[in-house]
Order: sequence, then C-alpha cells, then structure tokens
Amino acid sequence: MPPERRRRVRPDRKTQVRPDRRAGARWGGPPRKAAPSCQRKSLAWPRAAAAAISVAAEEEERLRRRNRLTLEADKPAVERRLEELVFGDLEDDEDALLRRLRVPRVQVQEDSDDSEVEKEAKDNFLPQKKPVWLDEEDEDEEMVDMMNNRFRKDMMKNASENQLSKDELQKRLKEEFQHAMGGVPAWAEANKWKTPSDDESEEDEEDLLQRTGNFISTSTSLPKGILKMKNCQHANAERPTTARVSSVQFHPRAQVVMVAGLDNAVSLFQVDGKTNPKIQSIYLEKFPIFKACFSANGEEVLATSTHSKILYVYDMLAGKLIPVHQVRGLKEKIVRSFEVAPDGSFLLINGVAGYLHLLSMKTKELIGSMKINGRIAASTFSSDSKKVYASSGDGDVYVWDVNSRKCLNRFVDEGSLYGLSIATSRNGQYVACGSNCGVVNIYNQDSCLQETNPKPIKAVMNLVTGVTSLTFNPTTEILAIASANMKEAVRLVHLPSFTVFSNFPVVKKKNISLIHTMDFSPRSGYFALGNEKGKALMYRLHHYPDF
Repeated sequence: MPPERRRRVRPDRKTQVRPDRRAGARWGGPPRKAAPSCQRKSLAWPRAAAAAISVAAEEEERLRRRNRLTLEADKPAVERRLEELVFGDLEDDEDALLRRLRVPRVQVQEDSDDSEVEKEAKDNFLPQKKPVWLDEEDEDEEMVDMMNNRFRKDMMKNASENQLSKDELQKRLKEEFQHAMGGVPAWAEANKWKTPSDDESEEDEEDLLQRTGNFISTSTSLPKGILKMKNCQHANAERPTTARVSSVQFHPRAQVVMVAGLDNAVSLFQVDGKTNPKIQSIYLEKFPIFKACFSANGEEVLATSTHSKILYVYDMLAGKLIPVHQVRGLKEKIVRSFEVAPDGSFLLINGVAGYLHLLSMKTKELIGSMKINGRIAASTFSSDSKKVYASSGDGDVYVWDVNSRKCLNRFVDEGSLYGLSIATSRNGQYVACGSNCGVVNIYNQDSCLQETNPKPIKAVMNLVTGVTSLTFNPTTEILAIASANMKEAVRLVHLPSFTVFSNFPVVKKKNISLIHTMDFSPRSGYFALGNEKGKALMYRLHHYPDF
C-alpha cells in the first residue's frame, strides 16, 4: 500500500455532511445543477398509495354490506318495518341518514283552532275497556250492622234499622254531620266555589313568592275528641306519703305546685315534669289539712283543718307561719271550707246553719255574713269577684252581691236533689253545678242572674256518683269533673262542644283511684290531681305551650 494512502485522514462520520442527492451532488465533487420542474419525473408511490386506499375502502364497504344483510336477515319483519318508518329506506346510502339527523328538529304545534271543549270531548270519547270478568257478589248490596257498633247505634231511628246498606249509611252520616254543623257548611257547597281568573291567580302567586314566612299555622282553639297529654312524674314524688291528698294547687305566678294532705304537711315543689324537686315543707302539728290555698298574689298560703277553728297563714316572703286563732265576730267552732276571691280582696268562709262569712283578705277581719236556707254545700266567687254563688243542700243556688251582701237571684239546679259542688269559668261565661246523682249542669251566667228556672246548656252525665270536684281551666276550654266516691271517676269536658275527651282517663291502667282535688296551671300547660293514696298525679297538656 502506498505511504500516501496510509496518511490519508478518514473524515468524521458525525460531522460529515451528506450531499443532497436531489440537487445532484456527488461524493467528492461539486454539486450538480438541478433539472427544471418540467423535466422532473413523476414519482410512482403516490399513485400506489391512492390505489391501495381505494381498494381498502371498497373492501370495507363490501364487508359492511355483508354484515348488514346478515343482521337484517335475523331481524323480525316488524322491527325492520319500524326502522323503515323511523329512518327511511336507506339501505344504499347511510350518509343520507347522517344528513337527516343533522337537520334541526321542527316542533309541530297542534292546531290552535280546536277549542278546549272539543279537546275535552275527544278525550271523553276514547274507547273504554270492558272488564275481563264480573263477580256476581259485587252486584249484591252489602249490608252494614248497626247494632254491634256504639257509634252507628246512635244513628238508628227505629229498632228495625239494625242493618243498613252502604249508601243509606252514607246518607245517614251526612245527615248527622249537617245536624251537628247546623246545615251544610259553605265550604261543602259545590255551587259556591268561585274560579278566579288567570290574571288574579298569577297576581296571587307573584305576591306569595315575594314574601317569606310560615304560611302553615295551627288553630289556637283546643280541638275536641282526643286530648294530647303525657303522664309526668308525680308532683310530690320527692316527698312520698300514704295519707290522702286533700289539696293540690299551682302557684299563680311561679312554676311551683303545692301539695297538702292529712299528713299535717304543706309541701312546695318546682314543676319541671321530670323530677319536680322539693322546695320546702311546712309541718303543722296535729293539724290534718282539710284545705290549703294560695292567695291571689301568691305571697301567702292559707290552710284549714278537719277539726279545728284555727286558720293558718304562711307568709312565703318572710318565711313565717301565722295562726289566726279567732276571727272577731265569727262564732264558728270549726273552720274548714273557704274560698279566695280572684282579685285577692276577700276571703269567704262556709259556716254552719247556712251562713257565709266574708272576711278581708288583708286583715283577716269579718266584713259581713250572708244567710241561705238549708246547709251550704259549696260556694265560689265569680270571675270579677263581685258576686258569690252558693249551692245549698236542697238543690237551690243563691247569687249574692259582694258589696251590698244582698241576694241577687235564687234559681233551681235542674234535676238536682242535693248539691255538692259549684264552679265558675274564668271568662265569666259558664256556671257548673254538680249534684249527688252524678249530673253536672252547665249554665250561662246571664241566665243564672235573671231566671229562677234556667235551662242548662248541657247536662253532663258521664259520672254515676256524686260530683265532689269541679274545675275550669284558665282558657275556659276544659271542665274537669270528678267524684271521690268511685275509682277512676274523673272526666275532662271540652268546651264549647260539651263533649268528653275519650282518651282520659286510661281505664286499663287504673292508676288514678279516688280523686279529692284538681287544678290547672296558670296557662293550662299542666293538670294535677290528688288521690286518697297520697299521690299528686300530674299530666302535661301538649296543646298549651306554656306553664
């Protein structure tokens, strides 16, 4: 090999620049001059690529048609017909289907010339389906038994109506409803419904949407039928006793209840409905309490005994117990039953031989006495403290004026042979009289002042023994009646419907026993009863939100 060829340096492959063959460059020589475009040769590979694409497309189209024909052969004739109706006959051109789907949908509006009456007529004349089968027993008129149901039994007009058809029973129920409502109410008459115009309804809707608030409100009056209530812890649970509870009363201003009985004690409890913690107990030695009562302002507690003429006064603010041994001018040997005026100005003591003694509440001095014929069974003040109602043992009721101490009227309690209790409502509307035969007559107070033989608004006959306790609630919506001569003999009467609440008492539980005293809280939220077993039962009335 010649020395000059060995010494030749080999060029670097990384930095070596390859000549442009399209420009006619050669290795180791100058570039060749490019030929003009008119002299260029057309390359063969674009034509081959186009031909290959065309063949592939035709093959794909052939396969697609073959698959479609295979699927069409498997489809039922109904399905193929449905597709032709929806998409059209587009076997040869699927692109037409795509073009059709791209066209915006046009909403077809119904002919506005058709009136609403015509449209309704078209709807009414739709073909109606016939029943598949008929049951012969359905055609027979079903009869309803009227004798074995105590509610339907009251709707019978005669003894022959022991069974009624459903249509006749429905007519009878409508008659009973109209009789109770005093006719057909306005809301039940179809011809009195008014159809507001579209403009008025739109204005009402706009006005409703522009305001916020609670549009659903409940009625403030107490409904009849069922009284929603809950059994609470006994009021005197923290001081249990077996002696009879003779008095139970709620404080007029504080959430406190007083319980007194034959165990010589007066106890105060805070009312919370759960534990009712004891606040204080006042023990009176050898003084079985016949009656205990708060003063009108709630600052004092007055108590009398079963066999003493002493009147005890407990000052709650000072914490002092003051015995009133003798009232000047009062010659009674025993002081037992008394009443406190609602305005707190007077104290009324029921004496013997038909005497009523009126005392000043402030000084406990005698103001005057009133005399009735026979024995005094019960007495009470009117709601305005201006009149006194006294029930005698012969069934008569006397009405006295407090200021002049004159008898305003004397009327006969209808059907009563022997009066036992009397009560007046807080709103001055009703007077309730209880007799020894278990009847409670409810009168209007105006008729008691003007008539000698007034007719009661309602005679409640749900008790069969002597009515010994009567109490109106502060809202004059409930009248509590009770008898101490029979267990579970207590009822709550709804006013002004004069119907008894059906869910009280719960007869199956038998936990009320003999009731001797009752009271409602100042806002009717609680109801308390005292029985002979030493328990002060207490219930929460859910209709009233406050104590």
